[in-house]
Amino acid sequence: MLHNKIRQYLIDFLVGPLFIQSQGEDRYQRRFEAVGYTDDPEEMKQYPVVILPSGFFDSSHYGTPRSCPSLPLREWRGIPILFGEPREEWSREGHQVIIHADLIASSYFLLSRYEEMYLRHERDQLGRFPGKSSLAYRAGFLHRPIVDEYGDALREILLSSGIAERYNLRIPERAKTFSAVHLTHDLAYPYNYRGWRSFLRAWLRERKSPLRSLKLAFGLDKEDDFYTYPRFLKWDQELKEHLPKGVTHIHFFIRMPSHSALDRPRYRPRSSYMRRVLLEAGRAKAHLGLLGSHQACLYAEMIGGERKAFEQAYAKPPHSLRYSSLAACEPEDYLQALYSGFRHDYTMGYADVVGFRLGTCHPVRFINPNTRQLTELTLHPLILRDLTLSSGEAMGLDHEQAEQIASELVHTVARYNGELTLLWHNHLLSQKTHPWHSVLYRSLLRQIEEIDREAIEAAEQDSVISSY
Repeated sequence: MLHNKIRQYLIDFLVGPLFIQSQGEDRYQRRFEAVGYTDDPEEMKQYPVVILPSGFFDSSHYGTPRSCPSLPLREWRGIPILFGEPREEWSREGHQVIIHADLIASSYFLLSRYEEMYLRHERDQLGRFPGKSSLAYRAGFLHRPIVDEYGDALREILLSSGIAERYNLRIPERAKTFSAVHLTHDLAYPYNYRGWRSFLRAWLRERKSPLRSLKLAFGLDKEDDFYTYPRFLKWDQELKEHLPKGVTHIHFFIRMPSHSALDRPRYRPRSSYMRRVLLEAGRAKAHLGLLGSHQACLYAEMIGGERKAFEQAYAKPPHSLRYSSLAACEPEDYLQALYSGFRHDYTMGYADVVGFRLGTCHPVRFINPNTRQLTELTLHPLILRDLTLSSGEAMGLDHEQAEQIASELVHTVARYNGELTLLWHNHLLSQKTHPWHSVLYRSLLRQIEEIDREAIEAAEQDSVISSY
């Protein structure tokens, strides 16, 4: 069965902690368990709303072929459900709503990435679980955060059924804007040409003249194609200034030296060039995180050594973690990250398709599907990644198609007051490298600002109306 700690975490994740509204000094402080997850007749009496278990967590079911939903999925209130029956009813006494759709097991399946643990044979050439193999993609709801939709439906039941009024529950309306915006940049290729190796590459392999090769390898930083930092950090800073304080966060993920051919260029974290890059990051007050190498994706125990190398290079621990090419998907990878001291991970997006890999646009504490334990590692959903949109090995979209899909996802996150995480690489923000990624990125930042401004104006209008 499901541990009580995880059961309560999932219920709180869906509807939020509920408090009985009172008038004294303890106003809103008395917690009330309005939603239960049980089929025990005596235990059911404690809750005004009961979700019936489907058997997913039974020892005879969990981890077996029967635990994976089959297509097509049925819908409850217009939302796909993975387990249970798509219906609800009032109890005979008429004071309790019983939901036969197993929203807890459905949420757990998505939030814990259960299918990635179970379907370990489904991996691409880099060891990643393909988004196109996921249930969400095959069932056609990857673009929808259906766990958040479950939560909204439960809150609506509490309000429309009169349960919230009967128990005097406080259920505040969520703002239609972002709870947080994370602008993240992976320094997989911090430069195009720097040093003698770059000179030899430009001269001998790319057949450039010796003078041109020298200028590329030893010229000013701003002349390097990939040195886009001042430009995009200016855009990031502008958004940070327009959104409320503490909403926008800028992240640089930096890789430590690795022997894997996939981790080239093997740049030195304390080189003079990197010092100048980090000076730009410091001015923007960007968080520095560790970009786990491809070697660490293959050998999870190496992530602890890379964290120590980061601390030695920069005299402070990394703020957070992301694995290179989003190549981590095994529960063991995240356990090693947790044991190494990480508490925040930004890897949770598919490399081949964009959308809601976790089924939500809110940060989630990592639930180990092997042991069914709740951990202290927070997974931040990665909603949009530049390469996923444009690469021929992924979605292969053109500018117009990419903007339409990206805009829809950004608006969806705002609708559920979610956390928006974007990943744009410094080298792809050069128009010499890619024709439209810098244009798309800036367009998305403007949309984020506009959505937030409209939400503030709507809240002010509601406040004026309610005052009459």
